[in-house]
Amino acid sequence: MEGKGFFTKELEEELLSGQIDLAVHSHKDLPTINPPGLIIAAVSEREDPSEIIIIHKDCVDVTKRLSLKHNATVGTSSNRRKAQLLSVRPDLEFEDLRGNLQTRIQKLRDEQYDAIVLAKAGITRIEMDLSDFHIEEIAPVEIIPAPAQGVLAVQIRETDKELYNILQQINDEEVAKTISVERKVLNMFDAGCHAPLGCYCRKRNGKYEAWASIAETSDDFPDRVYVQSDTPEGMAEKIFEKYRKDRKLPSSVFISRELDDNSYLSRFLKKHNITDRCTFADQDFPNHQHVGFFYPETCRLDFL
Repeated sequence: MEGKGFFTKELEEELLSGQIDLAVHSHKDLPTINPPGLIIAAVSEREDPSEIIIIHKDCVDVTKRLSLKHNATVGTSSNRRKAQLLSVRPDLEFEDLRGNLQTRIQKLRDEQYDAIVLAKAGITRIEMDLSDFHIEEIAPVEIIPAPAQGVLAVQIRETDKELYNILQQINDEEVAKTISVERKVLNMFDAGCHAPLGCYCRKRNGKYEAWASIAETSDDFPDRVYVQSDTPEGMAEKIFEKYRKDRKLPSSVFISRELDDNSYLSRFLKKHNITDRCTFADQDFPNHQHVGFFYPETCRLDFL
């Protein structure tokens, strides 16, 4: 099951051979470059791109983050989910989880896992009853989803102009703009569906906002970045620039409160050997060089 386009290859072969005229894909399963002769003619409106943790009721602990008991075993085959969940709950254990949604849910009912992680969009689309579980929904700015999560893509042959024109009636142009940022980030990092990379872009109050989370492996602590722009153009390049290996990070960060040693920010600072300070004075940072300020509402660091 390795490699880009594993879930879409057979449908694309049917398209190219003329046995079908269009294919509907989960957009996040598609490689960022279409096979020669095929195009994405339309994208759907976006379902909620949040992740949900479905927890067996015997394994709930509401005193802990994500309401999962200590050392819970979580079912997921996504390196992106593993890396981000470990960043907030390093005690969790992971086991691979495969199969369609019904199969995955049944495995949880059979107590093969304490909890499983799924995209909310898939559960919403098939109206699955999960009333016998405890559900934790995680906003896409907290656990960054896969690029284009929650969006359907309609793929056709490039030469089918009439079909293309018909499909524009269902094409959501605003969704196409935001996911173009996400998928360009995926392309620039040359990452496939198994990479521990998440990217989410939205338009709010007239501005485009994008979050990215990237790790080297599923066990690596992921680095997150946030960018904002008046237009989606150039946002992917800004994100890519923030992940440059030779980028100068601050030596100290001013934070207005004490940090919990197990918090995401505290672990990020330790990973990059950055000192946190709760007081700030000009003599501490001559010329304000390499100083960072943390903004919790967007989970971002700004550097002077």
